Amino acid sequence: MTGTPSVVSDVMTRTVVAVRRGAAFKDIVKAMRRWQVGAVPVLDDADHVMGVVSEADLLHKEELRDDPCGGYPWLLRADDLAKASGATAGELMNVPAVTVRADATLPQAARRMAQHGVKRLPVVDAQGVLVGIVSRSDLLKVFLRDDEQIAEEIRRDVLPHLFQDESEPVHVRVRDGVVTLTGRLTDTALVPVAVRWVRGIEGVVDVDCALTGPRRCLDLAPDFRDTVATRRT
Repeated sequence: MTGTPSVVSDVMTRTVVAVRRGAAFKDIVKAMRRWQVGAVPVLDDADHVMGVVSEADLLHKEELRDDPCGGYPWLLRADDLAKASGATAGELMNVPAVTVRADATLPQAARRMAQHGVKRLPVVDAQGVLVGIVSRSDLLKVFLRDDEQIAEEIRRDVLPHLFQDESEPVHVRVRDGVVTLTGRLTDTALVPVAVRWVRGIEGVVDVDCALTGPRRCLDLAPDFRDTVATRRT
């Protein structure tokens, strides 16, 4: 990884299992089982993402079958009940599809997953054409970054901008993704700024800030300073 913020296209899976709107129920199940995936995008003829079918959508049919008295369907929501009787991808898919752009940052993708409660996102280009898929595990790849790479980026891209006028150097140590900053600053107002910048570095797990302010000089009254000086002679 480079010092620039990573985007979805850096970590996404480019080979994607997808189905067309008319794909049959059993064909969807076969595709999921063969490729060991829990959901598949549904595409139109131009490869635009129309929706997504997940294992949960398919399981509604199994729920409906376990109802010999015919009363259980009333406990299902209307859209879930419709999926329980669906036979094609177009009838089973969730719409509109929750997607992410290939040039979106990893935090943007993570927020989108959290907001919509999904485990994976189809990745599309500017025209909405499917180009990949990104999962939660893909977004976690950034935390596999080497500690020394993280430390070097902080020394190169953070410290020179914030602490170029300091008389004493600020030291950086990274262990298991946890960054420790040590040193003495003339302006402690820069401490929260430094922590915020470092937290934004790819792969940083946490920041332990041990930066301190300038050394305090004892301000003695003139007469007392003279007395001290006299006693030392």
